[in-house]
Amino acid sequence: MPKPYRFRKIGLYRRRKKIRQIGKAVIHIQASFNNTIVTVTDMTGEVISWSSAGTCGFKSRKKKTAFAAHTTARDAIRPIQGMQEAAVKLKGSGRGRDAALRVIQRSGIRVTCVQDISPMPHNGCRPPTKRRI
Repeated sequence: MPKPYRFRKIGLYRRRKKIRQIGKAVIHIQASFNNTIVTVTDMTGEVISWSSAGTCGFKSRKKKTAFAAHTTARDAIRPIQGMQEAAVKLKGSGRGRDAALRVIQRSGIRVTCVQDISPMPHNGCRPPTKRRI
């Protein structure tokens, strides 16, 4: 039985993902301060492929860079062929946010809409009680 992971000098390699045909998709980009996760789903919400900076072989401080987000987005889009258009949903405010979006636009996929779904507090957390002496 072959091992799914092979270590080489230039990094970690995985088995190739299955290539799928899909017309429209939703691409979710979650860019935190420590990592970037890109998920490609169809219109019903079924996950087709995903990738993160950690699975692409980046470790610790390298995961938060824009280059890691660039590689992550390329890796997530690779198994999908024939995708004409996609809606992009951005979450978070990390460095990889713009880099991942740029890769998607340059890949030939027509981006129909870009939506920011970052969580925003309406009133914030409850403040601590006043100190009584």
